Amino acid sequence: MQKASSLSLAIDIGGTFTDTVLMERDAGLLASNKTLTTHANPAGGALVGARRALASAGRNISEVASFIHGTTLATNALLERKGATVAAVTTEGFRDILEIAYERRYSQYDLSLRKPDYLVPRERCLTIRERMSARGEPLIPLDEDAVAELLHQIDASSAEAVAICLLHAYANPNHEERLRKMITAARPGLAVSISSEVSPEAREFDRLCTTIANAYVQPLMANYLADFAESFAAEGLSCPILMMTAGGGMTTLETARRFPIRLVESGPAGGAILASRVAMECGLDQVLSFDMGGTTAKLCLIDGGRPQTSRQFEVSRAERFIKGSGMPLRIPVIEMIEIGAGGGSIASVDRLGRLVVGPRSAGSEPGPVAFARGGEEPTVTDADALLGYLRPDLFAEGQFDLNLPAARAAMEERVASPLGCDLMSAADGVGRIVDENMASAGRMHAVESGKDLAQRTMIAFGGNGPLHACRVARSAGVKQVLIPTNPSVGSALGFLYAPVSFELVRSRYSLLGQLDFEGVNALLSEMQEEASAVVRQGAPDAPIGIRRSAYMRYLGQGHEIEIELPPGRLSQAVVGPMARAFEAAYAEQFSRPVPGMEIEIMNWALRAATPPPFGEPRPCAPPHPHPIGESESCDIYCDVERRRRPARLVARGGLSPGHRLIGPALITEAQTTTFVAGDFCAEVDARGNLILTRIEVGGRHE
Repeated sequence: MQKASSLSLAIDIGGTFTDTVLMERDAGLLASNKTLTTHANPAGGALVGARRALASAGRNISEVASFIHGTTLATNALLERKGATVAAVTTEGFRDILEIAYERRYSQYDLSLRKPDYLVPRERCLTIRERMSARGEPLIPLDEDAVAELLHQIDASSAEAVAICLLHAYANPNHEERLRKMITAARPGLAVSISSEVSPEAREFDRLCTTIANAYVQPLMANYLADFAESFAAEGLSCPILMMTAGGGMTTLETARRFPIRLVESGPAGGAILASRVAMECGLDQVLSFDMGGTTAKLCLIDGGRPQTSRQFEVSRAERFIKGSGMPLRIPVIEMIEIGAGGGSIASVDRLGRLVVGPRSAGSEPGPVAFARGGEEPTVTDADALLGYLRPDLFAEGQFDLNLPAARAAMEERVASPLGCDLMSAADGVGRIVDENMASAGRMHAVESGKDLAQRTMIAFGGNGPLHACRVARSAGVKQVLIPTNPSVGSALGFLYAPVSFELVRSRYSLLGQLDFEGVNALLSEMQEEASAVVRQGAPDAPIGIRRSAYMRYLGQGHEIEIELPPGRLSQAVVGPMARAFEAAYAEQFSRPVPGMEIEIMNWALRAATPPPFGEPRPCAPPHPHPIGESESCDIYCDVERRRRPARLVARGGLSPGHRLIGPALITEAQTTTFVAGDFCAEVDARGNLILTRIEVGGRHE
C-alpha cells in the first residue's frame, strides 16, 4: 500500500488528448494537464504530460510511489483493424462458429445489411480432432498427431497470433492447455490465447470472439506495454505500473499482457469510478455519468455509488445503435454506452441535404479546423468556438491559439452554404445535433436497463462534458447537473480512486433447487485463491475483499441477472434468499417476476479487490448560498433564446462554496469551460463542485 505523503501519477491516453494527474495523499491534487495524443508514439505524449505535471509541482519522478495507466490503444486497434493476423482453432466439426454466429440477422428486413467483421475469415478458421463434454469429461482425446498439419496450416495463413477455442473448454481446459503448449514449443514467436483463460464461460460464439479479440491485440499491446514501461524506467520511475481495466479495477502489467482485451474501454471506466466517488461524497443515489472527450462520449448509470456492470458488450458495430451488429466480448466491464460524439466529431451535409455530426472524428491529428494543425472539416469544437462558448485567450492552457477565421470559413463552406442558412444557425445546428445524439443514447441506455433519467443527477466531465452538459441534460430530461473539480481530466483522476482488483467467472450449470453445495464451494474457493494471487502481485500487503455473485435466470431463458452471494460457505439456507433476491431484481428490470418458474444458475463470479486507495469519502455540510459580485461579460449565441446576447464570464478559481449565479454564463478554468445555459442556475457546493439546476421560465432570481 502507499505510504502517507506518497505521490500517485495517473495517465489516460485518449483519442485526442492525453490526460495526466499528479496527487499526494496529504496535499491532494498537485498538478494536472492535457497534451495532444501522439498516435505514432503514445508513450512520448505521456512522458511530456508527466514531465509537465512533475515540474509544476516541483517533484521528481523517482518520488512517484504509485503509477496507474489507461489507454485507448486496444480499443482503437479493434475499431481501426490494426491488430495481428489471427488464426482460430476450434473443435473438428465446428469450423463455422463465426459464420453461424447467433443464427439471425441483426436487422431482419435490411436488404443491404452489412455483416459484422469478426476479424478471422473462414480460410483462417482451422480445426483439430478432440471433444469434451459439457461436464468436462473427455469424449475424444486430443489428436496430437494432427498438430504438425495444424502448424503447417497456421504457417500458410501467415498468422501472427492464434486463438484456441475448443468445445466446452470452460468445463475442462486440458485439451486447450496441451495444444497451446505444443504450438508454442514449435512456434515460440506466435502469441497464443486460449478461451479457458480469456473467457471461461458457456456460449462458444461469444467465447471464440473474445479469444480472437485478445489474440488480435496481444502482440501490439505486449510491445506497447514493454515500450511504455522502458520509457518511464529510463525517465527514472522505480515503482510498478498498474493498468486500468474495463471492469473498473487496476491490474499488473503482466496480467495486462496476458489479457489485453481487458484494457478495452479502460479510460472510460476511470471516469465512471470518479463519478461513483463523487456520487457517494454528495449522497446521490441515482446518477448518470456523462464523459465527453475529443473523440467520443460515454454515459453510464450509477446506483447507490456503484456503476452498472456487465459481462458482455460489443465493439465495432456495423450499425452503432443496433445490438448484434458488432463483435461480442465477454469480459468484466463497467456497462456504458459510447458514441462517436466528441469535440472532434466532424460535421457535414450528406447527399440528401441533411446535417450529420460524427461518428467520424478529426482526433488530435489533424484536429478541429480552429486548432490550425491541418484540419479542413468543421467539427463540434469549431461550432462551439463560433458560438462564443470557447474563449480563444483561455483555451487549452494556452497550448495553441484558436483560429476563428479558419473555423468560420470551413463552417460556411461545408455546412452553412449547402444548407442555405447563416453561419450562426449552422453552428447552432451542429451543437444541437450532437447534443441530441448524446441525449438519445442516454435515454436508450436507461430504457434498456429498465430505468428512468428524469430523477437522476448528471455528473459531467471530460474536456467537453462541462461545455455540453446543460444542453444534453435538457434534451435528456435531466434537471440537475454536477461538474466536479478538475473535470477535464476526470478519467485519469478516477484511476487514482480505483482498487487493485481481478474478477473471474466460471460456468457451472445447476438448478437453484438442486445445487451441489460441496462442488460450488470448492469452485468458489479455487476462484478466490486464483483472483487473490493476481491482486497480490499489484498490492502485496493490502487487505483483500471478496465479492461473489451468481448469474441466474428462469429456466430456458437466454440471458442472466447477476445476484450477489452472502459471505461464507453456501448451504441450503441460502436458496430461499437467493430466489427472493433474483425475483426482486427481475421485477425491477421487467416490472414483475414470473410465478411458478424454476430458476437456474449459469455462471459464478468472484471479484477480489483492495480497499479504495484514498479511503471512503466523507460527507460535508451544505454552504449558505449567496450571489457572486460583479463580473466580466462576453457575447455568445444563447441556445435558449436563439440569438446573440451577453453572458457572464467567471473564473472558476474565483468562486467559493455557496456562490450562485444565473445563466447564461461561462465558468472558465485552465483545461475546460462550463457553459451555464440560460435556463440553468449554478451554485458551488461545499466540495467546490458546480451544481447546475434547471429553472422554470419566470422563476429566475438571484
